[in-house]
Amino acid sequence: MIPQNDRPSPTLPDGWTVVVPDLADVPRLSELRAAQAAPFTGSDAPPTAQVENEIAGAASWTRRHLAVKDDQDVVRAWAHAHDRAAGRAVLGIEIDRGLPVEDQDRLAAWCYARLAEIGREMAELRGETTTQLDAGAFADDERLRGWLTDAGFRRARSWWQMTRPVAAEEAAPGVFPAPKDGVTVRRVAQHDNGMPVAEDLNAVHQVLETAFTDHFNSYQEYFTEFVQRLREDPGHRWDHWWLACVEDPADPTGDAVPAGALVGSQLAADDSGVEGTYIDYIGALAEARGRGVATALLHAVVADAAARGRNRVGLEVDADSPTGAEGLYRKLGWRTKYVTESWHRDVAV
Repeated sequence: MIPQNDRPSPTLPDGWTVVVPDLADVPRLSELRAAQAAPFTGSDAPPTAQVENEIAGAASWTRRHLAVKDDQDVVRAWAHAHDRAAGRAVLGIEIDRGLPVEDQDRLAAWCYARLAEIGREMAELRGETTTQLDAGAFADDERLRGWLTDAGFRRARSWWQMTRPVAAEEAAPGVFPAPKDGVTVRRVAQHDNGMPVAEDLNAVHQVLETAFTDHFNSYQEYFTEFVQRLREDPGHRWDHWWLACVEDPADPTGDAVPAGALVGSQLAADDSGVEGTYIDYIGALAEARGRGVATALLHAVVADAAARGRNRVGLEVDADSPTGAEGLYRKLGWRTKYVTESWHRDVAV
């Protein structure tokens, strides 16, 4: 049996209420998220499109939300749980940091206790006997880290959030070296109506599932879950999915086969009003490593971002990755902007 947090159930202040937020709450929820992130990301722009998507868009289908209102009907806390995949629930909270510290602590304790219950409910519906609760924090957010510790979570991993500036001239042919011999990079094929070809989508999923099998906290995500989750992002674009194919010298047919994949999306405009590109996933099969597959994919995406008039390409990298990916990113111009952490708690259903 996995130990449970046996502390008394936290309560809310008298007169405070809990509601399921709707579209009318989006501005306030966006404000809470922006204020919580600003000291660590350097941006206080409300992520309104993302929040609206989570509350009432495609992303709402796999999420549950609770908003805590004070006795003046003002939202002071937002708790949300994402049914990520079998045995995984991603949790998050935003607390009004302008409240007295003791009120913040009380709200956080209530939110994490309720989210743990929701995570168990999600796992039970999937027929699981245990589940992992996965919460995030900015590495320098000592208050949130303290709340997670008090709620029974443990810090599991650190992640570098990296960004690379993009110059307009990088769209020109010949700026980046061609892929190594036997390696080709192309976008996922699309039908005439813009929808992706199923064979290529499955190839992307299969490459990434295989490439990350031996990585930290790897778990199986079914194809339908994978595609649905990525399509939930407001920045999702089918023409931001890429495949790298390699020729197998041992294959007498000489056919190139998928050995690397990259899934990207469009970043919202920054303070200068210019959009960016984000790399959600990049991976290469073990047998193809050393052939420049990842480098070729990165060059293609930077050139594509430049051609679209974008000013940056962002990505996340595991700070403890055994592949040395961070060294490649630095070599190609990426720098760490801020650091986030994963905090985990395993619970029985």
